[in-house]
This record gives sequence, structure tokens and C-alpha cells, in this order.
Amino acid sequence: MNDLESSAAVVEPVEKTARRRKEHDRQKPKRQPRYNVVLWNDDDHTYEYVIAMLLELFGHPVEMGYQLAKEVDTQGRVVVLTTTREHAELKRDQIHAYGKDHAIAACKGSMWSTVEPVESQ
Repeated sequence: MNDLESSAAVVEPVEKTARRRKEHDRQKPKRQPRYNVVLWNDDDHTYEYVIAMLLELFGHPVEMGYQLAKEVDTQGRVVVLTTTREHAELKRDQIHAYGKDHAIAACKGSMWSTVEPVESQ
């Protein structure tokens, strides 16, 4: 073996590498994009209403419901769930259909909620 043969690198054909990359990509499960369900603050709903709604619609325990109610009250908005787009839209629609807060006479309906994509990190 001469010096040229011993220092030569083995180069795989481009087709073979591309095929391997495709196979590897197929093996990776792709995650659906994530979306936040955002609850917006207003003055027409009590903490009790928010806590009960979050328990009924999302299964959030009372303590977590209180923390989320406090955050929406002080920050103006709060993310109540991060999930797939279809599920987020369903939960937003359920919030909109939940009904008015009977503890407040001036309340005209449900709280407002939106769906937004999770920002890449």
C-alpha cells in the first residue's frame, strides 16, 4: 500500500446519504404545533365563576383555578391550556359557551378567550 492509498478517505455516494437521511426523517414522529388557550380579563366575572369554569372545562383543581383567576385579574390574560390547535379551538368555544356569571347582575355572557400559537423557544 502506498502513501496515497493509506491517506485516502472513503466517500459515500450522495444518493446513499440522502436515502439514509430520508429514512431517518421518516422514523422521527412529528409533533403537531402547539397552541395556547388564552383567557382574557373583564370586570363582569367573579373569581368563583372563573374557578368553577376552569374546574368544569379543564379539570383544573380549585387551587390552580384560583391562581389562574388571580393572574388573569392582575395581568389581563392567562394561558389556561397548551395543546393541539383543534383541541385549543374546542376549549375556546367551550369557554365562550359557558354562560354568564349569575353572581353579577350586569354580566351579559361568558368570558372571552382566544387561541394563539406557542412561540418557538
